[in-house]
Amino acid sequence: MGVVDAPAVAPPETARDMSQAESLNQSVEEMSIKVDQLEQKLNEVEQFYSNSNTKHPNTPKGGSLGKDKEKEKFPLSSFKKKQQDIASREAAAAQRMQELMRQFGTILRQLTQHQWAGPFLQPVDVVGLGLHDYYEVIEKPMDFSTIKCRMEAKDGTGYKNVREICADVRLIFKNAMKYNEERDDVHVMAKTLLDKFETKWLQLLPKVDEEEERRKEEEAEMQLDMQLAQEAAHAKMARELSFDLDEVDTHLEELRDLVLQKCRKMTTEEKKRLGSAITRLSPEDINKALEIIAQNDPTFQASGETVEVDIDAQSESTLWKLKFFVKDTLQLQMKSSPSTGGNNNGDNNQNCNNKRKRDMPESVAKTVQRKSKKPTS
Repeated sequence: MGVVDAPAVAPPETARDMSQAESLNQSVEEMSIKVDQLEQKLNEVEQFYSNSNTKHPNTPKGGSLGKDKEKEKFPLSSFKKKQQDIASREAAAAQRMQELMRQFGTILRQLTQHQWAGPFLQPVDVVGLGLHDYYEVIEKPMDFSTIKCRMEAKDGTGYKNVREICADVRLIFKNAMKYNEERDDVHVMAKTLLDKFETKWLQLLPKVDEEEERRKEEEAEMQLDMQLAQEAAHAKMARELSFDLDEVDTHLEELRDLVLQKCRKMTTEEKKRLGSAITRLSPEDINKALEIIAQNDPTFQASGETVEVDIDAQSESTLWKLKFFVKDTLQLQMKSSPSTGGNNNGDNNQNCNNKRKRDMPESVAKTVQRKSKKPTS
């Protein structure tokens, strides 16, 4: 996408001309900003589909949900509702986990109120008891007061589920049993309380397993819903992007036409050079040049091997369109053609072809030879 070269427009001579030129420049600037914004959106959409590969979690191998089923399950209009549903399920899951922790807290109170719980309520007084090798034997000390503090933590360091608390409760008693001999009172007390804890934990475990399985299923479903939500949002963005690009193309074409209308008149010498340049085009590009003329002149007939084109009869906008098309096309031909090497016979043929075109009479300014391949027998 682009706008015609600035030199094609006649220099502004009046205040009105200057105002129109400024208006054109402003329009071009606005289009440039719009194109940059659209390019960013396009990169975002491409990046999303490149990362996701349009694959969904928990989809059976070799199978897919199908486009229609996806749309039926997750229509674009329900995007916000789906987000609200996900938030509601998250909140409900958090409440259920809080209830499990409350029940687990009941078990903890029963343990801490036991007559033998004293040695385990606070951190071991390593210095006061002279236990110089305690930290060499015990890697991670644990006690009930530490567990309580972590259960009540609000800064993100708290327990995420009851299994984490269960592991720390076991650690209290296993540390005591590890450091103290079997005949020691602390060892016996720890073993007794651990047995009581395991009995009560087995009563709560079915509810924990049920919640974990439910949570696993909900997380998988929410992950799929979010994937579909993201795809729906990016599909909407892609559709809007397509419409915006079409709109930009239309505006650019309008600006181009407006600029061409302001073009100065092409001189006789420029028309002559344009006609000569057209002869250097390939047959395909000559056809494109004829299409430019036909777009601006509905009465123009571009059929047959020989097409009459009166350069002098063309409008200024058509002439300038042809000029820019021919210029761009010839530049591309120069870039794509090899400078050295290649087939000498092909080079000779090309040189002869170019020479034949250059040797065409001056009437080529009014007549363009349109070539077509003849069917082979």
